[in-house]
Amino acid sequence: MPSTDRTSNVPSSDWGTISSSDVSRRTFNPIRDVLSRPVKPLSTPQSTKDLISLSIGDPTVFGNFKTHPVVVEAVEEAVRSFSFNGYPPSVGVAQAREAVANKYTHPDAPLVADDVIMASGCSGAVEMAISVLCNEGQNILLPRPGFCLYNTVAGSRNIETRLYNLLSESNWEVDIEHMESLIDSKTAAVLINNPSNPCGSNFTKSHLRAILGVCEKYKIPLISDEIYADMVFSGQVFTPTATLTSTVPILTLGGLAKQWLIPGWRIGWILINDRHGAFAQ
Repeated sequence: MPSTDRTSNVPSSDWGTISSSDVSRRTFNPIRDVLSRPVKPLSTPQSTKDLISLSIGDPTVFGNFKTHPVVVEAVEEAVRSFSFNGYPPSVGVAQAREAVANKYTHPDAPLVADDVIMASGCSGAVEMAISVLCNEGQNILLPRPGFCLYNTVAGSRNIETRLYNLLSESNWEVDIEHMESLIDSKTAAVLINNPSNPCGSNFTKSHLRAILGVCEKYKIPLISDEIYADMVFSGQVFTPTATLTSTVPILTLGGLAKQWLIPGWRIGWILINDRHGAFAQ
């Protein structure tokens, strides 16, 4: 069958060039661009010292970190049960949602299974959270320095990204004054990443309350990426953002990738912390 000119509906003699979509042209992830390049050896004949690669946040690449056997056994048990071979609910299987809720519920931020949405890794949770809160033409506040996937997801959807500064001289805390200066009537959400990638900071309770104060003042929902939750050095305490407010609606993002050393399994989630029904629709 001959090809057709899509503008005139007249048969055409050749295919020509099929244009990519606007969304695809706006979608670019710098990290994946770097990681798709050939990996160079860590040492050369001239090297006098062993080198440590800091190029990718994947603990499995060099084979020196393996997940705990209990994780493998749990998957084996699920597979052999033949109970999970069908289509799951779009929000995730009930057992998984209940397990996540039980793990992360807190007296100051209670959760039940219905407050959990499973995702294809925490990256999938990032995509869902930004997509559900932000429309084309609106803007979202993101950290600088920050994980570049946030910009990729927002940019592909024509959502403006406004970058608030993290202060190196203050353990990479948010410049609250700068963050507040970026807000206008089209600001749909604020996103924080704590503990931080790439900075490694772990926000104090008082600093998290200052961020929540900005959200409360302007009535802007918060996305809190906590994929590195509880991964702090001895003597440090991680505080889930949602435990510090009863009014600001928060989508907390997490997953199994980092703590359980299984990024390739793509198991993530969104925790809906919403005491007053702001996310009801």
